Amino acid sequence: QVQLVESGGGSVQAGGSLRLSCAVSGHPVRAYCMAWFRQVPGKEREGVAVISNVDHTDYAETVKGRFTISTDNSGRTLFLQMITLKPEDTAMYYCAAHWKGHVRCAGVGPPRPGDFDSWGQGTQVTVSS
Repeated sequence: QVQLVESGGGSVQAGGSLRLSCAVSGHPVRAYCMAWFRQVPGKEREGVAVISNVDHTDYAETVKGRFTISTDNSGRTLFLQMITLKPEDTAMYYCAAHWKGHVRCAGVGPPRPGDFDSWGQGTQVTVSS
């Protein structure tokens, strides 16, 4: 059974940095596509960043230049380095993965929730002004 477990969330002041991690287990093959999403209460889940199994990446316009998505060499740990954080970055952050090679991944804009079928439980990021 596939499991995704996020860590690294917390509370920071505006301008600060955080690094989120997501450990992926339970699948014999590296995910074709992995991504970070975020959601605040009452709003739809928003795609933040995506990375393919050949390290192509894409970002939401709101985080370009501030967030960096990456994986470890095995492709089983996903990271999101966040710098210059803003209060509007406050949200629950989720990692997600899929193994569907026929579904689009990076290079066509930020990730879409409907493309992903494996999700973590989320980690809270709070940025105070």
